Amino acid sequence: MSNGQVAFEYEAQNVSPETLATLGEGHIAYVKQIRSEDVPGLFPEAPKIAPGLKLFALHAADGTPIMLTDSREAAIANAWSNELQAVSVH
Repeated sequence: MSNGQVAFEYEAQNVSPETLATLGEGHIAYVKQIRSEDVPGLFPEAPKIAPGLKLFALHAADGTPIMLTDSREAAIANAWSNELQAVSVH
């Protein structure tokens, strides 16, 4: 593939959740849209946020939350500034 993208296929029954979680560790992060109601569980130190807001969380490949923002672009920029390849999760 060109432009630095990596493609792979796997059989779900052959890959453990632990193996999948470590895939790309240290190099890949993912951006996930969340609701403000989900913030306390992911970012316990975050200040109280009004309910009903659409936010974006940047996570390490293993699921560890890295940052919270109100724009997908800011989450991607933070990943790039930390030399991480950002991918989106739906």
